[in-house]
Amino acid sequence: MKINIIFASKDISKASLMLEMLARQGYSVATAQRSREVMGMLSEKSFDMVMVGQNLADEEGLTFLRNLRAKNKNIPVIAVLESPDACLDHMPSGLTAETLLPHRSAGRDAPRISYKLAFFQLGADECLGFSQDMHESVARIRAVMRRAVNVQPDEVLKLNEVELNMASYTVRISGKEITVTSKEFDLLYVFLSSPNRVLSRPYLIERVWGYNYFGSPRTVDVHVRRLRSKMGKAARYVHTVPCVGYKLVPSVK
Repeated sequence: MKINIIFASKDISKASLMLEMLARQGYSVATAQRSREVMGMLSEKSFDMVMVGQNLADEEGLTFLRNLRAKNKNIPVIAVLESPDACLDHMPSGLTAETLLPHRSAGRDAPRISYKLAFFQLGADECLGFSQDMHESVARIRAVMRRAVNVQPDEVLKLNEVELNMASYTVRISGKEITVTSKEFDLLYVFLSSPNRVLSRPYLIERVWGYNYFGSPRTVDVHVRRLRSKMGKAARYVHTVPCVGYKLVPSVK
């Protein structure tokens, strides 16, 4: 399935190489320069990860992360910093040394805090540097996504006679394996993960093709039609919702 990421930073161009590599790896990355943009995007669409730079156009990255974590504790966040080990030369708005190091010994002078430590303390899942090897950076991003998705090696999604194996990337219906394309597999995964929920065409585009897809939403209809033709009698679970999209109904009378 397409992984959708927001990259938020005042200077997007500094991360151009990293974003290009992520695109080549199949990730779909939307960019934003202001915290308000990011919060709006998160409220309107479903994203899998937020990557944040040291500064946004309207506030510092640490302040942004604190505010994000107050609203969303689960979405994976990766900080991408110019100098991760450099120490803070000032305390960002709304933060204190006690916030960043709550367990430090009382009475001691305020310790020097690195940007990397500060981001971790506020809830970042990983911290990367622009000077870091790009292949290692992408590998670390993949590792964070694996932890977040938490897919077990033998995870199988089941709906009556339909079985979808996440490890082997196979689909079985009534015990018989059927051949599906990667997009058909991803569509079926979204359906099985969201039973009884109406899924619009734009939503399916975002989850399967990613935000950078600019083709016709009708491509969803083509892929659903092909998937249904392969599912045999089990195709009855996938219902068309006129003028909207599709809905998977687990039990059909």
